[in-house]
Amino acid sequence: SAVIDDKDGNLLGAKIAKDGQWRFPHQIKVPEKFQECIIEFEDQRFKKHWGIDPIGLGRAVKQNIEAGRIVSGGSTLTMQVMRMARKGSKRNLIQKGIESIQATRLEWKFDKEEIMALYASNAPFGGNVVGLDAACWRYFGKEGNTLTWAEAATLAVLPNSPSLIHPGRNRQRLLDKRNRLLKRLLEKGIIDETTHSLSLEESLPQKPHPLPRLAPHLLERVRKENPTSSKQGRIKTSIDQNLQSRIKDILNKHHQHLSANEINNAAILVLEVETGKVLSYHGNVPSLPAAHHPSVDIIKAPRSTGSILKPLLYSMMLNEGSLLPAAMVQDVPTNIKNYQPENYNRDYEGLVPADQALSRSLNVPMVKLLQDFGLQKFHFGLQKFGLTTITKSSTHYGLPLILGGAETKLWDITNTYACMARTLNNFYKEDGLYDPQDFRMPTYFQNEETTTTKRKNFLREAPVVSASSIWFAFKAMEKLERPNSEGDWQKFYSSKRIAWKTGTSFGFRDAWAIGVSPKYAVGVWVGNADGEGRPGLIGVHAAAPILFDVFNLLPNAPWFELPYDELARIEVCSKSGYRAKDACEKDSVLVPLTGLSFGTCPYHKNLHLDQSEEWQVNSSCEATQSFVKKPWFILPPVEEYYYKNKHSDYRKAPPIRNDCKGLSQNESPMQMIYPTYNAKILVPRGLDGELSRTVFKVAHRDQSSVLHWHLDNTYLGSTEHFHHLELNPEPGLHTLTVVDKEGNRLQQPFEIAEREND
Repeated sequence: SAVIDDKDGNLLGAKIAKDGQWRFPHQIKVPEKFQECIIEFEDQRFKKHWGIDPIGLGRAVKQNIEAGRIVSGGSTLTMQVMRMARKGSKRNLIQKGIESIQATRLEWKFDKEEIMALYASNAPFGGNVVGLDAACWRYFGKEGNTLTWAEAATLAVLPNSPSLIHPGRNRQRLLDKRNRLLKRLLEKGIIDETTHSLSLEESLPQKPHPLPRLAPHLLERVRKENPTSSKQGRIKTSIDQNLQSRIKDILNKHHQHLSANEINNAAILVLEVETGKVLSYHGNVPSLPAAHHPSVDIIKAPRSTGSILKPLLYSMMLNEGSLLPAAMVQDVPTNIKNYQPENYNRDYEGLVPADQALSRSLNVPMVKLLQDFGLQKFHFGLQKFGLTTITKSSTHYGLPLILGGAETKLWDITNTYACMARTLNNFYKEDGLYDPQDFRMPTYFQNEETTTTKRKNFLREAPVVSASSIWFAFKAMEKLERPNSEGDWQKFYSSKRIAWKTGTSFGFRDAWAIGVSPKYAVGVWVGNADGEGRPGLIGVHAAAPILFDVFNLLPNAPWFELPYDELARIEVCSKSGYRAKDACEKDSVLVPLTGLSFGTCPYHKNLHLDQSEEWQVNSSCEATQSFVKKPWFILPPVEEYYYKNKHSDYRKAPPIRNDCKGLSQNESPMQMIYPTYNAKILVPRGLDGELSRTVFKVAHRDQSSVLHWHLDNTYLGSTEHFHHLELNPEPGLHTLTVVDKEGNRLQQPFEIAEREND
């Protein structure tokens, strides 16, 4: 049988052998109570003879002659070991002679403890139970070292008559044999009168107990991945039995309400950061009906990532110096080669700090960041992070890679965050050096050597990402926010200080939650093994509550040390998060050293105003000595259009005074929101057979301005205040032209393509 134990040697589970026998691997140490009982019952001179007991043989011959039939074979335990080793040989005097000779050879090669262990491991105990270890669990549901004297005596008499264990027959014969043995133990002074009396009161075992099933998916994984090891002995895993059992209860509790929404499967993995050892492994919900695929080990199954990779992109960009933690990122409607990402709440903010884009899991800013960083670099970086399922080319995944366009395993992604935490922990310990072995695969073996005590080959540069970039990523992950039903942003908190991230795949098929602290990494997946999506299957609502409950079981630990050796204090613009220049209100912040090369703020400009500060002026209309120089936060029209609706303190730049016509804006006051330049718009036909209408949008700095719309040189009409227009162009290439009252002109080519309905 394949058998796995927890880190302390407690049984987690076993799988019956191929021949249908419960036969545990060879045991080295036999419980003392069983040794006393079996020696007294089978071979009282076991510790004195050399394989053959002449006295015992003589006594057996005498008993057989007196009885007129064979009532005793006179075999020693050593001889019985050889008989079991020669399975299938006939039982006659010739064979007994062979066994006797081999028994003496066995005594020369092995000591008494080893021979006793061979006997206990291979003796038949009735039915399909072979060996003492299996018998203890099948008949009494416990380890051998916890047997009572009555239980040990029951098991000691069984190899001699294994059929007596049948629950429906022979009960009295088995009880009589057990009690006679207990009386002999009393007479020999091995047990006292009180123990004897109490032992007689114990009942015989009833039907066989089911073996523990605390980690069935790990058992199957160990058996398949280590076929040789699982045959040679009980495998000691790194699982903590108490934690495994308590997390099983958490999984069952949450499954009760998840199943009401026909969400049937879930998985949980807990890793120890320092060693990378698996502390808890639940590949699926316990006791599921067969229709819900209970045997599927979700921890090993590739599933769509949702947003769970976003912190990795954020840390890569910080590591490279192509981003500062709070630098503003575009959050406007975006169309990139007909790929149009949308935020979860279908809203936009114009510009949003990068760390907020991460904590809010905004899709559009993260796609823009990926486009800026480079798809190929990100793809290569994911492989360095240890995501083994990212096997296709970067062009195969495209920009949707950051939003769930690829698959990963709970095993891999949980380990990735554990490795990041390990890197950050060890950076402080090793005075700013890196060990490339900090990024390694986890292990479920308790005795597997780790690098925690043998650290070498230190590097000055991070082999994957720097400690400072990890620290800022974890800082952003502490502040997870999501919109509530009213659209307002709601912060989620854990009772423990953890960095965590959720993810939801397209079609609500996968809900993820990954959390990490300096000591532990926890991964949770919730969904249906067959890939069926369900409304409400969202990471923050389906998986995160399980994550928090698991962390509440784990000991708390001080937070990560700040990696000062990789940080620099710089001045940034308080509004944009970019490096500051003169036309900024400044904040002093810590950033990764790589951020020193990041650009200065593109959104702040010095404006020349008149004394009233209501008009922009220049030397053609105002004396230079009367200029009021004022720094101003100015956004492009589209970003401004969305930003001002979310930030009531945003002030548009004062207009140019009428007598200063020589002064021009640096950019057009208009910008197309939709469609983007040269966009290809796929339009379905409605039930009436007509092409659906498309809404075109323009942003203008002057909200009161009147805009005149033209399509292919045909005047369509004008808009004021809200510059949206519904159009229904025929399939083909078109040009949209918009002109404001000042003569500013905006032209946008696009294509209408008919979408075939399914």
